[in-house]
This record gives sequence, structure tokens and C-alpha cells, in this order.
Amino acid sequence: MSKTDDAPRSSAASGDDDMPDIVDVVMEMGDADHGSPPPLPAIANPSLPAHLEALAGRARDYIEAASSANTRRAYAADWSHFSSWCRRQGIEMFPPDPQVLGLYIAACASGTATGDRKPNTVSTIERRLSSLSWNFAQRGQPLDRKDRHIATVMAGIRNTHASPPRQKEAILPEDLIAMLETLDRGTLRGLRDRAMLLLGFAGGLRRSEIVGLDVGRDQTEDGRGWVEIFADKGLLVTLRGKTGWREVEIGRGSSDPTCPVVALQTWLRLARIAHGPLFRRVAGQGRAVGVDRLNDQEVARLVKRAALAAGVRGDLSEGERAKKFAGHSLRAGLASSAEVDERYVQKQLGHASAEMTRRYQRRRDRFRINLTKASGL
Repeated sequence: MSKTDDAPRSSAASGDDDMPDIVDVVMEMGDADHGSPPPLPAIANPSLPAHLEALAGRARDYIEAASSANTRRAYAADWSHFSSWCRRQGIEMFPPDPQVLGLYIAACASGTATGDRKPNTVSTIERRLSSLSWNFAQRGQPLDRKDRHIATVMAGIRNTHASPPRQKEAILPEDLIAMLETLDRGTLRGLRDRAMLLLGFAGGLRRSEIVGLDVGRDQTEDGRGWVEIFADKGLLVTLRGKTGWREVEIGRGSSDPTCPVVALQTWLRLARIAHGPLFRRVAGQGRAVGVDRLNDQEVARLVKRAALAAGVRGDLSEGERAKKFAGHSLRAGLASSAEVDERYVQKQLGHASAEMTRRYQRRRDRFRINLTKASGL
């Protein structure tokens, strides 16, 4: 099988090449290659009347819908990590003991929580704490993260080990155009990849949002949104997020070769997709379209592969370049290159604050407002 085949690959093999920007770690927790999400703690009540059992099942479904599958995978992985550590130390997990949690996060920071002696980053430890709080709460035993045994140790970990966020390189318009030229327009895979890159860039979409799209509304159970194409104006992407639904407007480009709408229409027409997942696996040497939705890791691999092939950041070594690009490079590229009022970029990316959007702007004019001169110096 060639390197460009859409074969499922484990996240263990990909390492940290596609870790999201720290500013989005809450939005895209976990790895989509760990299999199905584990079951949530059961809603058990021996005294519950038999006629309410069906309602209890429905309540369970709503509990699962309260968080994404990726988030639940991350919560389960962190819970397993903590339970394994407790087992090795001969410590009881219940009831949650702040002092035990303080020792656990100290072990994570020092690299003694597992046998590989690899310290966790501050952001990973904070995520583990959030996961454990959620898991304990689901079992009716809340954890007090403000307890001094946890809060003070965590503050010390931040002061000692915190480092500036590692952000992926932004894919700028000239980079994207060069990347598109590396794709084979004569194959379905090339047409699909072209549509994914253009749609992801123009929409400022996360990798999970790109692959989570359906052709239309309410077509699949695992879909995270759908698209509507308007003949003259462009297309409307409707997305389901943690805080509800949002709409992303993607206008037509100045020319067909770089127009996300034209690219999407071409892919849908030639792939003969009229229902279900928008972006799917392509097999048979690029000639057969499957029914399965792409994994979000494929977006990261596509961005990395195309950026390297196009020679983006050719001033760096190949090893350094390989670490620079991932799914977030598309979002950062839009935020860095769209010369419009900042609030429009903020809306497109779905950020709650302008400050969050500014963290994506890799080449904005940081010294446009000179307070030194404004103060009279």
C-alpha cells in the first residue's frame, strides 16, 4: 500500500506530530484512534420502578451526548492512567483524596507516574485533573480541586515547568496554492484532498469539523454538521459544537482553481456522493470511494504531506518542517492572512474572545499601536 493510501493508522505511530494548539486543547481532547468510547458509569437505582427503566436509558443517552466521543476517550485514558498508578502504589482510589491527587500530579510532573520516566507537560497534567474531576463526579464522589494539597502542588508545577505554547506553523495563501499544485487532479483522492484543504482553510475549521460534515442535515448519527451550497454566493457550513450550533459562511473564491465551493462541488459530483459523510476514504488506487467517514488524523497527515511536498518553509531541515505543520495550520493560516475586521475572523473560527483569535494570528502587526509614542516618549 502506498504512503498516500487512506489506511487507518494508530496514533501511537504518529506520536505528537498533530498535537493541537494549546489554545484549542479543550475543544479537541483525546485521540480518535483509540476505538469506541468507554461506557459511562451506569445510572443504577435498585428502587427505580420498572416503568422508568426506559426513561433511565434515555437519560443515559443524553449524558453521553453531553460530551464528544473524543473527550470521553481522553477522560477514559486519563482515568486508566490514574487507576494504574494507584494500583502500583497500593493506594485506594475511593473516596477521592486531595493528598493522593497531589502526589499523583507530582509524579506526572517528575516522570515517575509511569515506567518510561517521561514527565507530562503542564497542559497534560491540567487535562488529567479535569478528566479525574469529571470521572469522580460521574461516580457521585466530587473532587475538590481547590484543596491546598492539589492547588498548591499544581501552582508549583506551573511555576517550575510551564513553557510558552507550541503552535503549529500557519499555512498562508501562497503556501496553500503551492500545496494544491502537488495534488493529482486526475484522481478522486486528489480532488477530495483539494476540497478538504480549501474548505478547512476558508472556513477556519478544525480537523474534526472538516471530517464530521455530512452532505445534508440529519443524515448520520456521528455527523457534526452539514453543508448547503448556494449557486451564486457560496456555501453555508452548519456545525455542532460544545456550546451549541454555529454557522460558517464560505464565499466563492476569485478563481475556480482556488475556490473552495468549486472544489467541493467537483469532489461530490465525480465521487457520486449525494448523502452521508462528505469526506470518505478512497481505495483502489484512487478510483473507488468508500462509505466510511475519514478519521480527523487524516486531515493532519494531508496538511503535513502537502506542505512538505510543496517545499513550505524550505529554510528548515526536513525534520523541523515535519513538526511544523498539522490540522491547526489551516485555521492559523486564515486568521493570519484574512485582512478584515478582527471580529469577522473571530466569528469564523468560533472563538468566544478576540484574545483567543489573536493567538492564531502568526503574522499580524504586533506594533501597529505604539503606546510608547502615544505616551509622549
